[in-house]
Amino acid sequence: NAAAFARALVGSGLAVASGLAAGIDTAAHAATLAAGGHTVAVLGTGPDIAYPRGNRELHARIATAGALVSEHLPGTGPRKEHFPSRNRILAGIALGTLVIEAAERSGALITARLAAESGREVFALPGSIHNPLARGCHRLIRDGAALVENAQQVTEALAPVAEALAGALRRRLAAPIAGDGEHGAPARVAPERAAQAQRLGATRDDADYQRLWNALGFDPTGMDELVQRSRLTTAQVSSMLLLMELEGRVAAHHGRYTRSR
Repeated sequence: NAAAFARALVGSGLAVASGLAAGIDTAAHAATLAAGGHTVAVLGTGPDIAYPRGNRELHARIATAGALVSEHLPGTGPRKEHFPSRNRILAGIALGTLVIEAAERSGALITARLAAESGREVFALPGSIHNPLARGCHRLIRDGAALVENAQQVTEALAPVAEALAGALRRRLAAPIAGDGEHGAPARVAPERAAQAQRLGATRDDADYQRLWNALGFDPTGMDELVQRSRLTTAQVSSMLLLMELEGRVAAHHGRYTRSR
């Protein structure tokens, strides 16, 4: 399932990030590379250390064709406490977290919780009620994660956010450094990009955009509170926050959002 979902997600244009652990992570990374896609491995070791050792070749392939990410110095070996902490990076760099299989006390549940707290989408595959390695997924589904049976269900949920993020990034890359003439001000939105953003409900002139801006303050506020204050959907708020963050208007810290000072 991990390999099949990875291949399908690559075919839709998404990259696949995982932790280069044995089993599901290995299958996801390897299938992504085999399909010609981009993969990111977030490590609990130094970037030069392949762990487990059986993934040495895969580690080298990702270094060449993808990206290895670590907050630890080169030469740092595997330590038990490093692996749960690296999951926050995985949750933060991804638009969505897909849990293929998880026991009740699985590190994947940490990633899923951090993703949900950061306003990201969480997906889980259901399994047999007799399989102890499916109980973590079932718990996530009970707590509100989306039950998915195929990759199309994942891509359909992520498409609005991915489009908004891609459009905002294109505008940033094409914009002059000085913006509108004010130091550090965001550049004007090109008409065609403004129209695209408007379809996503995230232009600066849109009433919903203004409602979200009014709901934000200088005190860190979580996603659920912003949804409640603005009376917008979680998907709308998530898309708009991505745009506002890229424009430099919003700062995000540990899943909470504030107006930039």
